Amino acid sequence: MSSLSRELVFLILQFLDEEKFKETVHKLEQESGFYFNMKYFEDEVHNGNWDNVEKYLSGFTKVDDNRYSMKIFFEIRKQKYLEALDKHDRSKAVEILVKDLKVFALFNEELFKEITQLLTLENFRENEQLSKYGDTKSARTIMLVELKKLIEANPLFRDKLQFPNLKNSRLRTLINQSLNWQHQLCKNPRPNPDIKTLFVDHSCGQPNGALAPSPVNNQLLGAMPKAGSFPPLGAHGPFQPAPTPVPTPLAGWMSNPSAVTHPAVSGGPIGLNAPTNPVAILKHPRTPPTANPPIEYASADSDHVSKRTRPLGMSDEVNLPANILPVSYPQNHNQPTFSLEDLPKTVMRTLSQGSNPMSMDFHPIQQTILLVGTNVGDIALWDVGTRERLILKNFKVWELGTCSMSLQASLVKDPAVSVNRITWSPDGTLLGVAYSRHIVQIYSYNGGDDIRQHLEIDAHVGGVNDIAFAHPNKQLSIITCGDDKTIRVWDATGGTKQFTFEGHEAPVYSVCPHHKENIQFIFSTALDGKIKAWLYDNLGSRVDYDAPGHWCTTMAYSADGSRYVSRLFSCGTSKEGETFIVEWNESEGAVKRTYQGFRKRSLGVVQFDTTRNRFLAAGDEFLIKFWDMDNINLLTTVDADGGLPASPRMRFNKEGTLLAVSTHDNGIKILANGDGIRLLRTLENRSFDTSRAVSESATKPIVSPLSAAAVATTSAITDRTAPAMAIAGMNGDGRNLVDVKPRITDESMEKSKIWKLTEVNEPAQCRSLKLPDSLRTSKISRLIYTNSGVAILALASNAIHLLWKWPRNERHSSGKATTGVAPQLWQPPSGILMTNEITDTNPEEAVHCFALSKNDSYVMSASGGKISLFNMMTFKTMTTFMAPPPAATFLAFHPQDNNIIAIGMEDSTIQIYNVRVDEVKSKLRGHSKRITGLAFSSVLNVLVSSGADAQLCVFGTDGWEKQRSRFLQIPSGRTPAAISDTRVQFHQDQIHFLAVHETQIALYETTRLEIVKQWSPREGSTPISHATFSCDSQLIYASFLDATICIFNATNLTLRCRILPAAYLTGNTSTTVYPLVVAAHPSEPNQFALGMTDGGVYVLEPLESEGKWGVNPPAENGSASSMSTTPPPGASNSDQPQR
Repeated sequence: MSSLSRELVFLILQFLDEEKFKETVHKLEQESGFYFNMKYFEDEVHNGNWDNVEKYLSGFTKVDDNRYSMKIFFEIRKQKYLEALDKHDRSKAVEILVKDLKVFALFNEELFKEITQLLTLENFRENEQLSKYGDTKSARTIMLVELKKLIEANPLFRDKLQFPNLKNSRLRTLINQSLNWQHQLCKNPRPNPDIKTLFVDHSCGQPNGALAPSPVNNQLLGAMPKAGSFPPLGAHGPFQPAPTPVPTPLAGWMSNPSAVTHPAVSGGPIGLNAPTNPVAILKHPRTPPTANPPIEYASADSDHVSKRTRPLGMSDEVNLPANILPVSYPQNHNQPTFSLEDLPKTVMRTLSQGSNPMSMDFHPIQQTILLVGTNVGDIALWDVGTRERLILKNFKVWELGTCSMSLQASLVKDPAVSVNRITWSPDGTLLGVAYSRHIVQIYSYNGGDDIRQHLEIDAHVGGVNDIAFAHPNKQLSIITCGDDKTIRVWDATGGTKQFTFEGHEAPVYSVCPHHKENIQFIFSTALDGKIKAWLYDNLGSRVDYDAPGHWCTTMAYSADGSRYVSRLFSCGTSKEGETFIVEWNESEGAVKRTYQGFRKRSLGVVQFDTTRNRFLAAGDEFLIKFWDMDNINLLTTVDADGGLPASPRMRFNKEGTLLAVSTHDNGIKILANGDGIRLLRTLENRSFDTSRAVSESATKPIVSPLSAAAVATTSAITDRTAPAMAIAGMNGDGRNLVDVKPRITDESMEKSKIWKLTEVNEPAQCRSLKLPDSLRTSKISRLIYTNSGVAILALASNAIHLLWKWPRNERHSSGKATTGVAPQLWQPPSGILMTNEITDTNPEEAVHCFALSKNDSYVMSASGGKISLFNMMTFKTMTTFMAPPPAATFLAFHPQDNNIIAIGMEDSTIQIYNVRVDEVKSKLRGHSKRITGLAFSSVLNVLVSSGADAQLCVFGTDGWEKQRSRFLQIPSGRTPAAISDTRVQFHQDQIHFLAVHETQIALYETTRLEIVKQWSPREGSTPISHATFSCDSQLIYASFLDATICIFNATNLTLRCRILPAAYLTGNTSTTVYPLVVAAHPSEPNQFALGMTDGGVYVLEPLESEGKWGVNPPAENGSASSMSTTPPPGASNSDQPQR
């Protein structure tokens, strides 16, 4: 169901309430699941209408959805049970116990027994916990207080507890407007039409006399009733005031547009078809269409439908509870809470760029990677975590001969070029640069310092003032605007021009592409202050409005990730220096609020940005100024310890934890909030040696040729269109226009002479710990750290699970896994073990697999028999399912829904299984042998699989269709075993993945399934047994059949450290003992664990004095390329030591 259909339900609810259809109102609330009426719920509870209470709740949640829902239903049924006991109605109490309360025995058997024992008491108040139970009325009141807390804390009720703030009788108003419009289209309109039906369109009959005027403002439906009783929306409620539900977000901007229809010139083949509805409806009002197409509401399923098949209490928020005893809950979960501490205000980094930053943009995934464009045409890439400048490129036309003569003449006359705008594509794989002379350049980005030329487009005559990326028709496009008064759309793959939009009468200053529902559009602003909007078609501008300031204006949307909340802002500076930041009411095309706090005359064009769908920030008066979006008054200011220009450039990272701000001395300051400070301090320990670090104080900084690997801190990508930056020379600050180009020193030869591979061959050279084991176990088949990092879980080949927990005490306050403190092999008081079901075959020969839930509460596991679901707190088996044959060989939880599990099978299929409904949703085929690896990407919405057939497959998770497949490139001269496992694991960027086979470790790019980098052991060397990424995806830990451990840089698969068996194995260990599996700590990138063939488990860390494993090797030719060169089939990396 679309958002418009959702809003229509609210309009119908308002209408029914106004017409006093009370029962129907609550029935629709329940069936739609959009609005939970707390007042109605309270009344039903007070009246003891328990059937109605549970029926109403069932529209929003089920008893087993999560622990909040379970507690809600338990409290209600417990109260019903106690009331029956209080009335001495034993038969009713027994019925409630058996029918309603027994379901909770599965999760807390002891509590159910205690409840049952109340039947034996003459007065249940004899139970100590119930001794204060009063009468029925007071008990219901007390329970309601608890229920309201639970409902407010329950994520399933989020955004459903407040009704949108609607004007009175909004549905009648919309119908009235429709009838007026129909009447306006009548060929012979009567002055007082008689509206008798809504079932067909209105049409006036032939009049007897002259034509009557069109009564545009007449009320055709009569007077409106008084306001209904729905509660009003607070200032910070989850819904914005509902816009008029018309089929396009631009319609509200068209009340008084220009009557001039501007042509759109098609430039070559048009590859982007505009939506049909907007094309048919969005005509200029002064030339109305001959027909009025009906509003078509989309029929796609709404998000609320998922609540009806809510998983078995294994949601992302919480999973099946270990108990249902009372707990404390947050008081208010209706909306996110913010404070001044959320704003990045602390200066954590000062970077010396060398020329004046004009535009900046953080990578959308790797939150510490900053892109910078300067006033001399330079572009730079910084890792602000390690303080290293990864890339510096001076301006250069790639193919001067293919450029227009006007550009060539312009560059001969004046070679000075500035970057006007620099930006990332939504997925961070491309970066675009708009220059002050004609052209845009598009680079592809592959991580680290690896950027490559992709497209160079001679885009506009004069300067290119802005560049942005968008996805019309689900194809990535580039949008540019320039001094030639046009907006142009280009195919991002080949650079073909798709559209040219003409109509502005002044240079176009900025563009802001966006989409609502399935409608893609572009806002543009020009230097005469005009705002226009365009669809991807040839029908001209849909909007012609004046921006406050009437000069340099940028526009930006801020959204919280929900398709229901989207807010439009603009920031404009007039020629006189007066600055305006405003929020727009899209439904009316008018300014909704104007923010205060600017000086009368700003000393330049003010830039702004938004973050967290909550805050606005702008650079003005040598400060950074912040506003709460819902308050026009200035919230606070930050001077960043001084040194800012009059109108500093600025940019938030995606999470809002970091803020980059330009300084007057050609530098950049990185400001951070609490989360950002913790992130940067963590990364400080991973920076390169100081001899290769970028000097932050030199006037002409030395750039190391060695790269820093990019750090990815989030997996969620959203299409957040950034506000455009100011044009060079328009900021009123003419200083620093000198070409100060940083010097690059070539240290590669010198470094290559002194670098040596780090070898750890003695126990004193690292920290290792063998975990205690009182059980006689077989080889360790699977090994994983818990997500909290406080325990290690192993599955042995005898089908028994082992759980080691680290103690939390004064000596070890963090409780995290470490080699410095020995953990305990943990068992519950019952003494039971988590043991998988096995078949008649030898369990040592079975394929073992498990998967751990996100909150560490449950483990799904199999050892050749049925799949078992274990409670990690009690070790109890919650359920078993899917008996062989075929047997499960690999398990993976869906990243968004813990109830959906991908199960790799012995028969080479992959089954997508829903735990809650006990149903196989889909069966995927593509392999010829058993499945040995599965990995989900939450960014690309794909599942990557690997099999014993040495094949990789990619499946889309939307429809579970197979997208592509590829066999591993087996190096020449190596013959793998007939059945050899291949494992896959996603990089933290969720775009690349690691494939591990006995003959190789390889990095792949997922969308094209192309190999990016491959490493193979030298011919004759022992095979690889397993490998895994470190938690930050910067390292790869690989184990070998001779018990050696090799540690690689993940960006380019260069070997940086080798650990020999003598460093961690005891002296009397057999030479046939080696690691079968490697596991990386979830938050300590330099800690890993090994599961051995003799049943031992070891944890390894570098020495505290070292802090990391080895040192980066020097790069070839001064560049440590990240995921760059694809070796030919069978080749190994010859630029590094071989095993």
